[in-house]
Amino acid sequence: MAGFSEEIKGWLRQAEELTAESQQRIDRIVDHNQWKVIEAFQRHQVSDFHFAGSTGYAYNDRGREVLDLVYADVFGAEAALVRPHFASGTHTIATALFGVLRPGDELFYITGRPYDTLHKVIGQAGDGTGSLRDYGISYREAALLEEGTVDWAAVEAGIHEHTKVIGIQRSRGYDWRSSFRVEQIAEMVRRVKAIKPDVIVFVDNCYGEFTEIQEPTEVGADLIAGSLIKNPGGGLAETGGYICGRASLVELAAYRLTAPGIGGEVGAMLGTTRGIYQGLFMAPTIVGQALKGSILAAAVFETAGFDSKPRWDEPRTDLIQAISFTSSEHLIAFVQGVQRASAVDGHVVPEPWDMPGYEHPVIMAAGTFIQGGSLELSADAPIRKPYIAYMQGGLTLSHVKYGILAALQKMKEQNLL
Repeated sequence: MAGFSEEIKGWLRQAEELTAESQQRIDRIVDHNQWKVIEAFQRHQVSDFHFAGSTGYAYNDRGREVLDLVYADVFGAEAALVRPHFASGTHTIATALFGVLRPGDELFYITGRPYDTLHKVIGQAGDGTGSLRDYGISYREAALLEEGTVDWAAVEAGIHEHTKVIGIQRSRGYDWRSSFRVEQIAEMVRRVKAIKPDVIVFVDNCYGEFTEIQEPTEVGADLIAGSLIKNPGGGLAETGGYICGRASLVELAAYRLTAPGIGGEVGAMLGTTRGIYQGLFMAPTIVGQALKGSILAAAVFETAGFDSKPRWDEPRTDLIQAISFTSSEHLIAFVQGVQRASAVDGHVVPEPWDMPGYEHPVIMAAGTFIQGGSLELSADAPIRKPYIAYMQGGLTLSHVKYGILAALQKMKEQNLL
């Protein structure tokens, strides 16, 4: 650990001792989820021939078909659609929403304003981009209460006959609040179904997979979506996304991904099948490494005098560790320090830029093997008040430790500590 001050290394050692019991709790979650994945593979008799590639229309691609069955099993759902053809988490979410919503329907997010990249998907009426609004699908949201919980008075008053989909974002996104645990999502499902039994509950599950022993589809959510370059890809899937849930809804999403009448029956996997399977196998363990890193980061930065959310000893339901700084200089130095710790592009110095899909300049540390792979150690932040950085991922705990030290050292070099 040459190049890091003794004071900073001392903070890390203190945090390791402080978080030892929390790290053991993560190990138990890893074991549960690893065994669940293995048993799903065994139940569907996954074999080497399932990893073979397919071309053209890829009719009768048994590897692709079994992959869907395994995902559905792991996530406690009736059906799944797992494909490399999803370009991002946002694309996957948009496919799910466009699949089940029709003109005149309403999408109602009950967890406040969704993540920045979804704003363009929702759009404005007549914007001409093919957004939900452009197709006559209305949108509303219920702001969260000050303490970061659902405003049930607003939700109960807001659900009406045209409300087709209730949207829930599991992760905090760019908000200074706690993410929603699975037990909280279960309560949301119960309460909205009591108001309107036929409403579809959709959960943006990004960053949350395998952080707890259950997934939203196991507690009543009708449809969930996520990205394979986040948790479930295990750092090995090179691209793609998944949609899980009720079979009829997954089928509608498949029609949106390809075309009505075609759905999930075609789609060449183009050599990605093995990586997606193996990534799912590795995911519980790699997610556990990232969770341990997040806990450690919270403890170290709290020791250094900064606020974090969640705090090191609070329950976790996603990978994201938010750290609050007092200036944009702190924010930028932190992100640049994380980049400096990368094995890939560690020589690159990130700067804020106007990134597509975001409303403010964003700075990103993304020295990853998979471009944009946020199960790998990365960090990003919008340059706006309050100055909050969002760190996530880490394929190994050792790398996260190195990133913590490098970020603090960068701040120290600029006299920000």
